[in-house]
Amino acid sequence: QVQLVESGGGLVQPGGSLRLSCVASGSIFNLGWYRQAPGKQRELVALINSNGGITYANSVKGRFTITRDNAKNTVDLQMNSLKPEDTAVYYCYARPVGGSKVYWGQGTQVTVSS
Repeated sequence: QVQLVESGGGLVQPGGSLRLSCVASGSIFNLGWYRQAPGKQRELVALINSNGGITYANSVKGRFTITRDNAKNTVDLQMNSLKPEDTAVYYCYARPVGGSKVYWGQGTQVTVSS
C-alpha cells in the first residue's frame, strides 16, 4: 500500500514563496502535485517521473520548480512569485511502477492573500 505524507502548506502574501514536500513509499514512477480550488476541477500542477521527465501546467511555468529524490521517494514543489489564483488545496500524487492505480495525499491548503 502506497502512503503519501505531505507538508509545507500555509498562508502567504502575493509574491511570496512556499515549498511543499511529499514522502512516498514503494517503487514510484510518477510523482507530482495537483490542486483544486473552490468550485473548480482538480488540475495538474507539476509531474516528474523517475527518468527526470517533467510536466508543468502553463499557469505555473517559470514560477514553480518540481524536484525528486529517487532514492528517498520524495518530491518537492518550490513555489515562487505566488499569486492569489494559486490558492487551492494541493495534493501529492503517485503512480507506482507497473501499476494502473494512482494514490493521493490528504491535501494541504495553500492560501495566497494579503
